[in-house]
Amino acid sequence: MATSATANNTGVSVKKVRHVIDLVRGMKVEEALEMLQFLPSPVARQVAKVVKSAASNAENEQLSRTSELRVTEIYVNESPSLKRFRARARGRAARVTRRNSHIIVVVDEEAPDHGE
Repeated sequence: MATSATANNTGVSVKKVRHVIDLVRGMKVEEALEMLQFLPSPVARQVAKVVKSAASNAENEQLSRTSELRVTEIYVNESPSLKRFRARARGRAARVTRRNSHIIVVVDEEAPDHGE
C-alpha cells in the first residue's frame, strides 16, 4: 500500500522544483536521498525532507523497511502566489508575484522479483 507525504507552500516556484524531482522519480528511497544530498540546488534539501517524511510514514504505518521502498510518484503543484508591488520610475508600481509550490511524494514497497 502506498504512503505519501506533502510539503505545502515551500516558497520555491514549480519550475525550479521540477528539475530536481525529475531526477529522483522511480528511484529507491535510499538512492534518492543519496542523490539529493549531493545536488548543489537548495531545493534538493526540501525535496529530501519530504522523501524522508514519506519513508518514515511508510515505516510507521506499514511496518516496512526503508531499503524496500521506492519513490513511485513524486510531483509538484502550484500553490497560491504572494502578490507584491515594487516601486518604479515616475511614481508607478510593478507587480511582483512570489510563486509557491506543494511537493507530494508517494512511496511504496517494491514488487519482489520472481527471478527471470
